[in-house]
Amino acid sequence: MAIPPPSRPKLKTAFKKARTIAPLYTSGGVATSHEGKRIVTCVGEDILLTDVENGTEICRFAGDTQPINSLCVTPSSSHLLVFTSALSLRIYELPTLLDFSKKRIQPIRVVGRAHEAPVHVCKVDPTSTYLASGSADGVVKVWNILGGYVTHVFKGHGGVVSALAFNFPQDASSVSRSDTMYLITASVDTRIRVFNLVDGASTSSGGGKPEAVLEGHVSVPRGLDVSHDGKWLVSGGRDSVVLIWDLLAKSASPEVSTNKSKKGKQNIHSVTPVLVKTIPALERVEAVGIIRPEDEVNGSMLLSSDLRIYTAGEKGIIRIWNGKAGEVIQQLGKEHDNTGSEELEEQRQIMNVLYIASTSTIASIHADQNIMFHSLTNGSLTRQLIGYNDEIVDASFLNYSSNTTHRDSHLALATNSSLIRIYSTQNLDSRLLGGHTEIVLALDHSANGSVLVSGSKDRTARLWAPLKLTPRSSSWGYTCVGVCEGHAESVGAVAMAREGDSPKFMFTGSQDRTIKMWDLLDVPLSVESDEGSPMRCKSLTTQKAHEKDINSLDVSPNDRFLVSGSQDRTAKIFEIQYVIGAGGARRGELKHIGTCKGHKRGVWTVRFGKAERVLATGSGDKTVKLWSLDDFSCLKTFEGHTNSVLRVDFLNAGLQIVSTASDGLVKLWNIQEEECVTTLDNHEDKVWALAVSSDERTVVSGAADSLVTFWEDCTEEVESEKEAKRAELVLKDQDFLNYVALRDYRRAIELALAMSQPGRLLSLFKDVAASLADEEQPSKTITGDTAVDEVIRTLAAPDLVKLLLYVREWNTNGKTSPVAQRILFAVFKLRPADSIIQAFSTAPKQLEEGVDAEASAVTTQQTALNDLLEALIPYSERHLARMDKLVQESFVVDYILGEMDDGMFDNDLEGDEMQVE
Repeated sequence: MAIPPPSRPKLKTAFKKARTIAPLYTSGGVATSHEGKRIVTCVGEDILLTDVENGTEICRFAGDTQPINSLCVTPSSSHLLVFTSALSLRIYELPTLLDFSKKRIQPIRVVGRAHEAPVHVCKVDPTSTYLASGSADGVVKVWNILGGYVTHVFKGHGGVVSALAFNFPQDASSVSRSDTMYLITASVDTRIRVFNLVDGASTSSGGGKPEAVLEGHVSVPRGLDVSHDGKWLVSGGRDSVVLIWDLLAKSASPEVSTNKSKKGKQNIHSVTPVLVKTIPALERVEAVGIIRPEDEVNGSMLLSSDLRIYTAGEKGIIRIWNGKAGEVIQQLGKEHDNTGSEELEEQRQIMNVLYIASTSTIASIHADQNIMFHSLTNGSLTRQLIGYNDEIVDASFLNYSSNTTHRDSHLALATNSSLIRIYSTQNLDSRLLGGHTEIVLALDHSANGSVLVSGSKDRTARLWAPLKLTPRSSSWGYTCVGVCEGHAESVGAVAMAREGDSPKFMFTGSQDRTIKMWDLLDVPLSVESDEGSPMRCKSLTTQKAHEKDINSLDVSPNDRFLVSGSQDRTAKIFEIQYVIGAGGARRGELKHIGTCKGHKRGVWTVRFGKAERVLATGSGDKTVKLWSLDDFSCLKTFEGHTNSVLRVDFLNAGLQIVSTASDGLVKLWNIQEEECVTTLDNHEDKVWALAVSSDERTVVSGAADSLVTFWEDCTEEVESEKEAKRAELVLKDQDFLNYVALRDYRRAIELALAMSQPGRLLSLFKDVAASLADEEQPSKTITGDTAVDEVIRTLAAPDLVKLLLYVREWNTNGKTSPVAQRILFAVFKLRPADSIIQAFSTAPKQLEEGVDAEASAVTTQQTALNDLLEALIPYSERHLARMDKLVQESFVVDYILGEMDDGMFDNDLEGDEMQVE
C-alpha cells in the first residue's frame, strides 16, 4: 500500500492587528482611580485612561494641544481635573471601566485662565467637592468642582507652591471630627502654611491669612499628608528629612503661631501644630505619605495608635517607617548600585508616589517613565507598567516556565536603553532587567525559550534565566546568570544553540569583525534568587569573519552551521565543531565552508530555513535573497520593499518568508511564487524588531516609532468570511432571478442595488426596453414597463444616487448609452428636481460608510451633484450629436432610394397609363 505524501501546509495570506504596546507615559502628572484599576497618564499632549489589569487603553481625553502640567482624580473616581500649559483648567467625567471608547472624551467644563502662572500641584479634598491648585507665582486657589468657580484665594507663598494637602477628618472615631476644613500648603520658601477654609475664609484679592506657618525644612518640601484622624501632619523635602507635626497640640509660643485676634493681640491659647519628630531620610524626598491604620505592612495588621509613613526619592526605592520610632520597617524595590552612570541613577529616581488604600498598594512613578505597583502586605512587585520604550531595536519571545501549554508567555524587547524590557503577553505586566551599562543591541533565546541572551554596546553579552516562583516570592522576574566578556567593540549580534533544553554553546558577533563561541554547560539556568553574582563564561574560539561590522548571526536547527551577515555585503557560512573530551573538557571551532555574494549593500539579517537547506538574507539594497546551502548560489530574489530590509524569518514550514524594513512595512512572501502575499502597515519608522511565535500564528514587529504590534494569523477567518459572502451572493443571485421571473421589478432592482451589481441592473433594463420594442402598440411607459417606472419614481434617496452613478458609467459607453439615456430620462421625467437634489444632500453619509466605492469622494451635496452633471452632460451631448448625424444620414438614404425608384420605374408607369387610357 502506497503511503500518501504529507500534505503541504496551507499558505498564510492574512494577518490582523491584535494588540499593540504603545507609549503609556512620557511626562506630566499621574493619577489612579479609588479602586486602583484605572490609571491616568500623559503621553506628550494626550491624556490616557488605561486599565491597569490588562494594560488596555480605555479612552483618551481631548486636550488643548498644550503639555499637561498637573492632574488629579477625585476620591470618588467621578471626575478628572487637568491643568495645562495654556493655564486652563479642564474638568472631565471619568468613564466606567467597561466603557471603552475610540472617541476622545470632551471636557464638561473649561476655565480659560485658571491661574496667571503654570500650576504644578493640585489636590482634591476627601469629599470630592473642592479642588486646590498651586501655581508657580505663589498663588493657591480653591475651586468648587461642579460649579467651576473659585471659593478661596491665598497669596504670599514666596515662590512656587510645591505641595498641597487637605485636613478634613470624617472618621467617627476621629479625635478632631468637625465641620472645619483646612488646607495645608508648602512652597519653595521652605515654609508650610495652614489655612482655615471655613472660619474667616477670604476670597478677596488680598487672600486669606494662614492660621499657622510651620518652619522646619531648609529646602523645598515636596510632600505633605495628614493622618486619617487629623492629628498628624507629615512633611518631606529635598533637605533629606521627614518632619512629623502634631496638629492638635496646644502651644502658646508666639514664634510658631501667627493667628491674631481682631484687636491685634496674639491668641496664645489657640491650637497650633508642633514639630514632634525629625526623621533623617538620607536621600532627597520627593514623596511622603501616611498609611492607613487598617492596612497590613509585612503581613502584620497596624494598630490604630501606630504611625506608618512611606517615603520615596532619589534612590528609587520606597521605605516604610515607624513614625514614632523613626526606623525603617519595610523596603519596596531594590536600591540601585553605584556602578551605573550618574545619568542612569537620575533616570531611576522616584518622582511621585500614589497610595491606593483600597488595595494596600503603593505605586511609584520613576524618572525613566516606569510605574511600579508594590503590595504592602508582602512587599512584592505586583505589577509594572513601562511608560515609554523609545526605539525598539530587537524582540524575542520567551517561555517563563517549561510548561509547553503556555508557550510564548513573555516578550523581551531591546530598546534604546541599557535596560531590557520583559512583557507578559497576557496582560502587559513588565519587568526591567538591569545589568548592561550601555544600550542593548541584540536578543536571542534558547531552544525552549526559557533562557535569554543579550548583546550590548558595553562589549559584553549576558545570559538571563527566569526566577523560580516560590511561596515566599510570587513575583516573576529574570536574573543575570552569565556574562561573556572579551570583544573589543560593541556586540551587535547573538545566537544560541537550537537543540536541547539547555544550550551547550552560543555565539556573539561584534563590530571588531570577530565571532566568539562561548561554552554554556556550566552556567546555572535555574535560580531561586537574583542576589547571586553572574558566572563568567569561557570563550572556546575566536574567528575573524568579516571585513566590516557583523550585523546578524543565526545557528541552523541541527546546530551544525552558523551564518553571519555583515556590512561587507556578504553572508558567510561556518561549520560548527563542538567536542566534549573524555575529562569533560570542551573544545569548539568554526570552519568556513562558503560565502553568499550578491547583495549590493550591507547584509542586515540572516536566517536559516527550518525545513530545507536554504538561507534567507535581507540587505540594504531593499531585497530579500534565498540561498542554497549546497552550492551557496542565489535561488530567488524578493523585491518589494522601498528601503533597507532589516529583519527576515521563515514561516509555515519554510514555505513563506516574513520581512521588515526601514519603510515601516512588514511583508509576507510566498517563496514558490516569489511574490508578496500581504503587506502589514502599522508603523511610521524603521521596523528593527521581528519575532515569530512558536506556533507561527503571531508575528511581533517593533519599530523606531516606539510601537510594538502583535499580528495574528486570520487566514481562516478571512476565507470563511469570503465563503459566507459567496454563499450569500449565490442566494441573492437566485432571489434576483426569481424576482425577474415573477416580474417583481421593485425587489429585483433594490436587490441589485444592494449587491452593487450594475451588470445585472443593466441587463434588466435592456430586457424591459426590448419587451417595449416588441409590442405592436407600445404602452405609455418610459422604461418599457409601468412597474419599472413606478420603482424609479419611488426609489429611496441612497438607491437613487447609486442608480444615477451607475447611469453615469453606462453613459460613457456607446453600447450601453441607450439604456443610460432611457433611465436618465425616466428619472428626470418621473421625479421633481427638488427630490433629486434632496437625495444628494442625504446620500453622502451612506456613501462615506462604504455603500458604493465609486462615490467615496462624494462628501457634500454640491460636489456630488456637480460631479454627476459634469460627467453626464459631455457624453450626452456627444450621443445627441451622433444621433443627429444618423438622422441626417437617414434622410440622404431616403432621398437616394427615392431617386433610384423614380429612374427605374418612370417609363413603366407611363406605358401603363397609356394602356389605361
